[in-house]
Amino acid sequence: MGDFYQNGIITTLHNLCDRPLEQLEAELQSFSRTRPMALVLPSLFSELEGPALKNIVGHVRNASYLSQIVVGLDRADETQYRFAQEYFSLFPQPFRILWNDGPRLRAIDAQLQEQGLAPREMGKGRNVWYCFGYILASGKARAVALHDCDVLTYTPEMLARLIYPVANPNFSYEFCKGYYARVGGNKINGRVSRLLVTPLIRALKCVCGHSDYLEYLDSYRYPLAGEFSFQVDVLNDLRIPSDWGLEIGVLSEMKRNYATNRICQVDIADVYDHKHQPLSKEDASKGLSKMSHDIAKAIFRKLATNGEVFSSERFRTIKATYYRIALDFIETYHNDARINGLELDRHDEEEAVELFARNIMEAGNYFLDNPMEKPFIPSWNRVISAQPDILQRLYEAVEEDNQEMGGL
Repeated sequence: MGDFYQNGIITTLHNLCDRPLEQLEAELQSFSRTRPMALVLPSLFSELEGPALKNIVGHVRNASYLSQIVVGLDRADETQYRFAQEYFSLFPQPFRILWNDGPRLRAIDAQLQEQGLAPREMGKGRNVWYCFGYILASGKARAVALHDCDVLTYTPEMLARLIYPVANPNFSYEFCKGYYARVGGNKINGRVSRLLVTPLIRALKCVCGHSDYLEYLDSYRYPLAGEFSFQVDVLNDLRIPSDWGLEIGVLSEMKRNYATNRICQVDIADVYDHKHQPLSKEDASKGLSKMSHDIAKAIFRKLATNGEVFSSERFRTIKATYYRIALDFIETYHNDARINGLELDRHDEEEAVELFARNIMEAGNYFLDNPMEKPFIPSWNRVISAQPDILQRLYEAVEEDNQEMGGL
């Protein structure tokens, strides 16, 4: 059971009692009459072959308050897309699959690429961006939730609690971020959030001084959670990174576009576990190494847009400050693990901190060496301005794919 303490500058909605799921879902069902709800599921085809997504589909199919489900499918050929159609046909709710590697969506992507209006990198950010475009194009939802497809500990309460703050018409929230304890397999997980993001934010507060943006990021209990929900009008002006900086990018955009009293976080699970990424010490293009590099870049870019000036000397100071703070956090998490009877390997933790410290410097140098880089995917408002019929063409392409391949 969680506490009720409010930390930081955004609202925290706690799980203070075991409220029956039936009560939550009954309320959501009543909200759906005036505020129809959608769920976005960004997925790799490989996730259809694992146990996590099968369990998720089994629970989501009972969420009768959803009026639309949109699956963004990456890395799938035609045979795999047809398989996905049958796989997701278990949903009784209306659903559509965006076949991102199919010829119709590839053609739209190629045209947008020519104008510099499409994501340049493959990955979750690109997948989510096109799903958001389809949500806008279909015009069927007012409240939208998004979560990953590799959650091994998924429960129906997770989705109900995630979407509730933006679905309740008596609440004024535009955006809600999920949080949870990353505990699984008798271990404390979530190394990038625990050992990179929070210590880096604290180091930046020491070096750069007070910043509303840093206070805001520091308010999130699990800033890298892949689960969030929002009012649909949020999507029009959202500019997000296409790499691992997606979650930080979304949080940053919410701070830029909305007052903090329109933003909240909600406790959605007592425990949470999903597919683990390797540290990838030997290959900076993969695993947690690339993730840490992309996240550090995303934070530096946002601080720069707020007027912060960086130099090589300053990045060295940030790295040194980060390293000391991160080592202190290892001690804290070790003690937290011990009192809860959990495992925590201090050697592995320190290896991760050493890698993250190196990547903070490299991300800083990359930022200084590439001052003209366009790191964000254009907002849909900009794309619609350049291509007024883009949403209609995206909608028709998805509908034709689904009809041709046996969809609903």
